[in-house]
Amino acid sequence: MQIVTFNYLDSALPLKNKTMVKAFIPTIFKKEKKGLNYINYIFCSDESLLELNKQQLNHDYYTDILTFELSSTDKTEAEIYISVDRIKDNAKVLKQPLEKEILRVLFHGALHLCGYKDKTKKEEDIMREKEEYYINNYYKRFVPRETLNK
Repeated sequence: MQIVTFNYLDSALPLKNKTMVKAFIPTIFKKEKKGLNYINYIFCSDESLLELNKQQLNHDYYTDILTFELSSTDKTEAEIYISVDRIKDNAKVLKQPLEKEILRVLFHGALHLCGYKDKTKKEEDIMREKEEYYINNYYKRFVPRETLNK
């Protein structure tokens, strides 16, 4: 079984280097000293994620990500649902490249599973710092320097 899988409910993920991203995500768990069995990322539409948010959490609002820890052991087993619609909208609003926003959300879910929260301003600041740290590490590891300077 693959440790990190990407599945598509009703939306495709516009990301070029899926294999490299899937290979990088376990390094977050290693660096954060958290065990990992598997994560299943499920990409969907706003409407699908809204329905899940209502059913599972009684929240009637759009979100970009819902993270569900499924294991009761010290090794993470999880499903992470991500709205491709929200990612695209957030990238535009935040004036970020779409790929960077995708990475941010993917890593955000992994960081939640490593124990990071984002309910308070302080927690959110730490989460954003960690997201940026791992995005930068991903680019250093997998993206040739000459493409970053373009």
